[in-house]
Amino acid sequence: MSLQHLLTELVLMPIIAFVVGLFLVLMMRKLGARIQRRVGPPLLQPLYDILKLYGKQTQISHGLIHEIGIVMAVGGYIAAETFLPVPGMNGIADKGGLVTLAYIMMVPSLGLAMGVGQCANPNGSIGISRALTAMFAYDIPFILVIFGVAYQYGTTSLTDVIAIQQQQGMAGWGVVQMPLLFIAGLIALPAMMGKHPFEIYVAPAEIATGPMVEMGGKFLGGLFIMQCFQYYTISVLFVTLFLGGGENWLTFLIKVFAVAAIPLSIAYVFPRYRTEDVLRMMWKWPVILGLLGLALVMG
Repeated sequence: MSLQHLLTELVLMPIIAFVVGLFLVLMMRKLGARIQRRVGPPLLQPLYDILKLYGKQTQISHGLIHEIGIVMAVGGYIAAETFLPVPGMNGIADKGGLVTLAYIMMVPSLGLAMGVGQCANPNGSIGISRALTAMFAYDIPFILVIFGVAYQYGTTSLTDVIAIQQQQGMAGWGVVQMPLLFIAGLIALPAMMGKHPFEIYVAPAEIATGPMVEMGGKFLGGLFIMQCFQYYTISVLFVTLFLGGGENWLTFLIKVFAVAAIPLSIAYVFPRYRTEDVLRMMWKWPVILGLLGLALVMG
């Protein structure tokens, strides 16, 4: 691959991720509205929200760490996109595998913690402590899942994982080869996205939206952008691990939207969990299923 071709992919992959992420956010809002018997937002509402926030004149900064934290929150996911192979583009996925990607996906939460910590608002501090606790909760089943996939296919390279699955057809997909690991990952998926019923770190009725309480204007707009990348990154990762990636963009996007929609459609009917409930659930069913899945894979 020429340097120009690689640079083109490195630019296009985050742009595509952002655009698809906008539609994933719209779909999440529409699903929530339908389940709650509302109409839901118009087609371009997520984009309008971001433009409105960046168009505000009042931009309150709490210091350099506050600004760096938001850059890390968004930049972590932008970096992750370049390690996620998509139809026609591999980026630098061959330079780093699942382990590298798992570490990069922790950067946004740590960046958000840095930015919120600079604000010294107790509501923000409580919210970010809950968010980091939730990350600690879902990281255990997540690590079990990626370890099982790496062991099953004998590689941590996502390009190789996709190639093996596509060579074997649907019978080689992770969901067929490792159904228990797939279910464990699917249970952890809403928690990784920070959505119902695992959005305890936001809790507007308790802690005034938590980490976002001191975020306004471009800072809140940055968090909206981060959410778009977050939905895309996590959904694409699960499609890559369990559904054979995508041979073309049509089938790939269908899988991505299905992976995001199915668990969240179910989750919307449950009330928000408390912090200890999140830990209890994440360390119970996904971990049990993950361990059983590992036993089957390694046996």
